[in-house]
Amino acid sequence: MDRRSLMKTALLVLAGGPPALKSALQISAAQAREPATWRHGLSKLSNLKYSAGFKHFEYVNPNAPKGGTASQIALGSFDNFNLVVGGAKGTLVGGIESLYDTLMVSALDEVASSYGLLAEAVTFPDDFSSVTYRLRSNAKWHDGKPVTSEDVIFSFDAFKKLSPQAAAGYRQVTKAEKTGEREVTFHFDGAGNRELPQVVGQLTVLPKHWWEGTDSEGKKRSVGETTLEPPLGSGPYRIKEFSAGRNITYERVQSYWGKDLNVNTGRDNFDNLRYEYFRDATIAIEAFKGDLVDWRTENSAKNWATAYDFSAVTEKRVILEEFPINSIGLMQAFAFNLRRDKFKDPRVRLAFNYAFDFEEMNKKIFFGQYTRTSSYFEGISELSATGLPGGRELELLRSVRDKVPAEVFTTPFSNPVNGSPTAVRNNLREALRLFKEAGYEIRNQQIVNTKTGGPFEVELLTNAPLFERVYLFYKPSLEKVGITVAVRTVDQAQYENRLRTWDFDIITFGWGQSLLPGNEQRGYWGSAAADQAGSDNVMGIKNPAVDAMIEKIIYAKTREELVAAARALDRILLWNHYVVPQWSYSKLRTARWNRFSHPETMPKYGMSAFPAVWWWDAEKATKTGGKRPL
Repeated sequence: MDRRSLMKTALLVLAGGPPALKSALQISAAQAREPATWRHGLSKLSNLKYSAGFKHFEYVNPNAPKGGTASQIALGSFDNFNLVVGGAKGTLVGGIESLYDTLMVSALDEVASSYGLLAEAVTFPDDFSSVTYRLRSNAKWHDGKPVTSEDVIFSFDAFKKLSPQAAAGYRQVTKAEKTGEREVTFHFDGAGNRELPQVVGQLTVLPKHWWEGTDSEGKKRSVGETTLEPPLGSGPYRIKEFSAGRNITYERVQSYWGKDLNVNTGRDNFDNLRYEYFRDATIAIEAFKGDLVDWRTENSAKNWATAYDFSAVTEKRVILEEFPINSIGLMQAFAFNLRRDKFKDPRVRLAFNYAFDFEEMNKKIFFGQYTRTSSYFEGISELSATGLPGGRELELLRSVRDKVPAEVFTTPFSNPVNGSPTAVRNNLREALRLFKEAGYEIRNQQIVNTKTGGPFEVELLTNAPLFERVYLFYKPSLEKVGITVAVRTVDQAQYENRLRTWDFDIITFGWGQSLLPGNEQRGYWGSAAADQAGSDNVMGIKNPAVDAMIEKIIYAKTREELVAAARALDRILLWNHYVVPQWSYSKLRTARWNRFSHPETMPKYGMSAFPAVWWWDAEKATKTGGKRPL
């Protein structure tokens, strides 16, 4: 799973649970010692599952029929079709990535493996100081023009300059240059970063000639600005129609150049993909019940427990299905803005954790479905810090001993536990004690700064009305400690603008983790990303010990080294109390009108893999009734 998909998925679901893998970067190292040769794919963990010339991935139906429409729910609104600035300006429309191809595509039944899409082959030197991709000669844009090396270079430069997320991933990529008629070489600022060849292989390629051209009114386009002009792509779909902020429909490109590639066989089976936007989650689920949309990913425990008791479910016209999450871990949490002085003291941040009664919240509003998150790699047990550090992990922590909390070496991390009136009272007392240690006191039932006399005020910010109930449950506990609490819900555009300018106290945020963490950690927690608008380091962490462990992860030469570094990073992050961890769930909840089918063997790391490997089932649709293909 590529990094963009990883983050997108992490925001939709609440945990992963893959078993520990005995992967070995040693194998990759052995591969790297071979003479540089052209390869059809890349793998960081083992030999590729699929040999050169394979016919299709095992998890697809190569004979899947084409046709029909798949419609999904999207919450909020949109005002942008430009993928490059999607994390920095405007609100990006759902599904826009279907317009484009990437150099490589991930296999959903392997860990950290990818195969050629736009690129027919890849090569790199023994020291991983660069990577060269060779483009397919038949790759074309929807206007019939060929995809060129210049397009690749233009795209890389645009993403690195204008996308905060991409900039973090490409930090060590110094330049992209044309080194052959259909070849592009990416140069790195050093050797040994084994992940970088695949990182640049995930590059979404844009048409240079279109973005440097003019629109229908003669106005010059800008890749650095938002747009609602349907962009030119090379991928399996293009925009058919849309109503700004309300809905969008993509149509399958019948003449798509890559439809017969082995990596695409059995995929992209729907004639139309449609996203219906709703500003209110309650209205969205009623729209699903009313058969206005086909598919819903359900991330509300309350809805899953109570909202699907209607006749279509009983009659099996609506199917409820959970898919195992084997591909990612997730830290979802209340995240502090460390740029604000009131959150700089870790004792204050820990006090917020003591005031969070997860056990009662889980019982009252989550129907007991969740478990408490206790790791930044939640769901990937192999990478999670447990017990006391030992072995290689301990050696790494000792190298930064003067930069980490003492508890890192003496105490296994655990969240405060409530579950009884006595435990709640004790934890609130502990929260008060921590505030007093940090320089606060109680005056007129309020926590105030002993030096300034100013009250401790906090705003809990969200863009999801459904999440208000979480904040409103948390609010009374914080008020019992003496904190003045405001809950603020804003629309998607305002929310994104406030995050980009760091204009918040506390938000809910999620960070997806792969089975093989790497360069994305710089964007999550690295000091360089702390002041970069739109980055995933929303807390603003600037910690040299964190930076050191990130580099140990990136440059690990063996799986054992990587695991030790990940556990050390996890432990340092936890004991700095940068967040109040929330909860996790090991499956993806879905609801669908019974008009679709999927392969008998689903991809292990693809979760539902909808709509990629599904197809319209005419027989089921006839029995289900209701909508028909557009």
